[in-house]
Amino acid sequence: MAVRPGSKANVDLWTWEKARLVRRSDSVAVEEPLEIRLRAGSEERIVAITMRTPGSDFELAAGFLYGEGILRDLHSLRSISYCLDRERAEEQLFNVVTVDLAGDHLPEFGGLERHFLTTSACGVCGRASLETLRDRGCRPLPFAWTIPLNILPLLPERLGSRQGVFRATGGLHAAGLFTKEGELVALREDVGRHNAMDKLIGWALLQGHLPLSDHLVLVSGRASYELLQKALAAELAVFCAVSAPSSLAVRLAKEFGITLVGFLRGERFNIYGGRERIAIADEPCLPRTPKSG
Repeated sequence: MAVRPGSKANVDLWTWEKARLVRRSDSVAVEEPLEIRLRAGSEERIVAITMRTPGSDFELAAGFLYGEGILRDLHSLRSISYCLDRERAEEQLFNVVTVDLAGDHLPEFGGLERHFLTTSACGVCGRASLETLRDRGCRPLPFAWTIPLNILPLLPERLGSRQGVFRATGGLHAAGLFTKEGELVALREDVGRHNAMDKLIGWALLQGHLPLSDHLVLVSGRASYELLQKALAAELAVFCAVSAPSSLAVRLAKEFGITLVGFLRGERFNIYGGRERIAIADEPCLPRTPKSG
């Protein structure tokens, strides 16, 4: 009987410490390919192959397709299943997912017309363009609420305390969904930061929680264009990252009204866009610091 792969695996290794080699075992994050197939009626095709950490695979597929505009809402989805009937090696049975659409024909794929390989490192490369988002009907998010400034420094610790697989392996990215009050609602981990975000949004889609217009998200790595694009599709108005944003991520945030916070570590962070959503009580803004050099 096939056993679904786990999120971590034990390995034997040598450690150099205190001027001697020590034999021991350790846990590492599992990385396996996931093939995502799309089916409508009698039509079927492969739309992506991504390297991911096994677990929450249906959420990953749903979130990926939602972020790319293929799934519009929960009603456009009929079912998601593993392709266990295919003639594959036993260990590969859980590495193929088929997403059945409610219609009888596959949609027009546009920019996804070609088959492409998505890796855990780079996401869906080559599709980054603000014009594409506008063509898909994405609109600037309204400034409907604010978050107290003192909530933001609390988020990284609340995220890290719930990263169970990361504590065991040290090798996973995380995406956490928070309320406006800073309470952690859901967390997903993966070897790929794009996959972690897809899993989180896929969870929200399958649970009927989209759009996420009254929530914020924190990611454990940097803020890339692809991650901001996924946040925009889910109407996440506040995006926080513990590391740096890219230039295109900043442009996207400014154009579509996303509050973008980077380098969120302890009591210090940078606000790259959407400053209006962060409420500062009786705290004067300091003058701009001249750039050295």
